Amino acid sequence: MDELLELGSKALRKAALNIDAKEYILKNEILFKTLKKAADRYSGGETLEETIPMVISENQIGNKCSIEFMGESTKTIQEVTEVTDEFLRIVKEIKLQKLHSTISLDLSHIGLNLSKEFCRENLEKICIDAKNAEIEVIVSAEDIEKTDAILDVYKQSHKVFDNIAITLQAYLYRTKEDFQELIREKGRIRIVKGAFETPVGHSISRGELLDSVYLDYVEQLISQNHKCSIATHHHKIQQEAKALIEKYKPNPNSYEFESLYGIQTEQLAALREEGHPTKLYFVYGKEWYLYLCNRIAEHPLNIFRALDDIVA
Repeated sequence: MDELLELGSKALRKAALNIDAKEYILKNEILFKTLKKAADRYSGGETLEETIPMVISENQIGNKCSIEFMGESTKTIQEVTEVTDEFLRIVKEIKLQKLHSTISLDLSHIGLNLSKEFCRENLEKICIDAKNAEIEVIVSAEDIEKTDAILDVYKQSHKVFDNIAITLQAYLYRTKEDFQELIREKGRIRIVKGAFETPVGHSISRGELLDSVYLDYVEQLISQNHKCSIATHHHKIQQEAKALIEKYKPNPNSYEFESLYGIQTEQLAALREEGHPTKLYFVYGKEWYLYLCNRIAEHPLNIFRALDDIVA
């Protein structure tokens, strides 16, 4: 069974990176509407206007949130400009409606595939408005081919803006060196396990070794009172992280437990009730293909839940 689940997970991660498949689904009205029923479980909706009431509701019960306009690998200057404007709109609405929320984004959504300089310019436009509104901007992780470029853009922007954070993937072997460089800076480090397919020899498989590596990063961050997001749904890791927090007693403003909307949010609720800072991550938009594939890949048995959502 474990072998079959691992095969299914790898297949879904490969499918997630298939740009042709994504574009075909987006253009096929019937297929789009059918699969969207499964994606809706993990999405705030197609628009920011649909997502904001959900964020308000979570804020009211004590959850901080993060909002992301879904998408990646944008191909034209016009598309990138439109996407950047949408992120600026998110910043404006968070400030206007006094939401307790950060924003998150993929750098390839705001121009990384066109050029690092163009991407950095767009990121800094967003960071300027966000800083004026006291909003944190979190750079998401993407596939391993983009990691160097993502870190380069982040490090350049972090020299200017102190409201920008970075996501590191614990399963990548290279993260050990990246982490040691970035922990010397003040920007928040968001630790995830990692959801993308990688070439052989570049990442750790899911299991006890990866859990241990993940917790080692968390311990380094917490013990140094470094700002961090513990972004995992793994109950055992959450409990181990709680023990580390009890041991080192970091500033409560320095860490947060983060979950994705639609996935095991009851665990996040329990952490919140115990007094820990918690965050719920919302995405919205039409480009949910990669996101859906990766959510099911994390637990392939969720394919049955997806099927149930589709036929319901």
